[in-house]
Amino acid sequence: MEEEPDTGASSRDERKAKEKAEILQREIQRKRFKLVAKILKKQESERTQEESAALLLHQDTVQELCSRQVRRNVLKRKQEEVFDDTEDLRCKVGQLAEAVRQAKHLVIYTGAGISTAAAIPDYRGPNGVWTQLQKGRAVSSSDLSEAEPTLTHMCIRMLHEENMVSELVQHIVSQNCDGLHLRSGLPRHTLSELHGNMFIEVCTSCSPVREFVRLFDVTERTARHRHGTGRRCTHCGGELRDTIVHFGERGTLEQPLNWRGALNAAERADVILCLGSSLKVLKKYACLWSMNRPAFRRPKLYIVNLQWTPKDDLATLKIHGKCDDVMRLLMEELNIQIPAYNQTEDPVLSLATPLSPDEEDSYTRKLIAPPAGGKDCSPGSPGQGGGTAVQGGWFGRGYSKGRKRRKKVA
Repeated sequence: MEEEPDTGASSRDERKAKEKAEILQREIQRKRFKLVAKILKKQESERTQEESAALLLHQDTVQELCSRQVRRNVLKRKQEEVFDDTEDLRCKVGQLAEAVRQAKHLVIYTGAGISTAAAIPDYRGPNGVWTQLQKGRAVSSSDLSEAEPTLTHMCIRMLHEENMVSELVQHIVSQNCDGLHLRSGLPRHTLSELHGNMFIEVCTSCSPVREFVRLFDVTERTARHRHGTGRRCTHCGGELRDTIVHFGERGTLEQPLNWRGALNAAERADVILCLGSSLKVLKKYACLWSMNRPAFRRPKLYIVNLQWTPKDDLATLKIHGKCDDVMRLLMEELNIQIPAYNQTEDPVLSLATPLSPDEEDSYTRKLIAPPAGGKDCSPGSPGQGGGTAVQGGWFGRGYSKGRKRRKKVA
């Protein structure tokens, strides 16, 4: 009786031979790319006859390397910050002021760029978190609880208050988690914090969801897919969680995300003003841009950002300037006074829920304004946790993500 061939062993051998051939092919390709790249670095007059022949032989490799270089140059240009000169800036702000006056339903979209003046780093700017990590640099330490609303935050609040008389800003949609819009005095109903608020924790066991506003950053123990803050609901005993929407997560909380308010505002908007956002995240939300309408029926788009954004080609006007500089000029054009931030009038102070006695030691972050006899968590006071490169669960998540990416590249 003839023995049947071992098909299992045969297929294994074939698979191993195929894998070995693929490895060899990749190695040959790597060496070819390295050789061609070395030749291309030389001036044409400096190349030997053999090197010129090698370039002719590997035309596909030459084209691929040239395409890669073009893509790198384009990316580099997109990351560069561009500043309009003084005359152009004033002219553009004048056009923006006219659009604001004529708008029937103006909506503002804000990003990290409006908080850089409060010493909160952005993500993609020259000193942004991602930029620094990609260059292999450490991110400087910062206590996000010490930040205060910037001139831009206060301008936006005043533009909304003017809405009562002259129909200026109707709604603000923010990607920021720093809570500075709320602290500037904007009413909750007019604000959509799409990625959460670092001062708010909620109990999802209660129905409806119960909200607790704190005077400190509640995210120090949280991270992506791990949102428990370690504190308990005083009504049902359920674990409290932060409201932050991390990269790759989908926000489901009604507040402070307020997606309903954002969608209603986007649907009614005739002018959208984008301040300090790269729009690389917001562009993915087609519902915020009325993309289901013909182009001529979409809101007019005005962008204030130093770098390129994916919406530049669709913008009615692009202003290359710092948000505070642009908003200061805009308020001058509109003849509206800019109030200074007053910490004693910070809305968070009146909205905050006191901790229960057994939770007084449940945080180590600095308070916005420690109440009389309250816990002092200033740097150097007992109980202050050891400093990390970037403090804050929502910011820390981005930091660790960048570190992992850097290690992988290495």
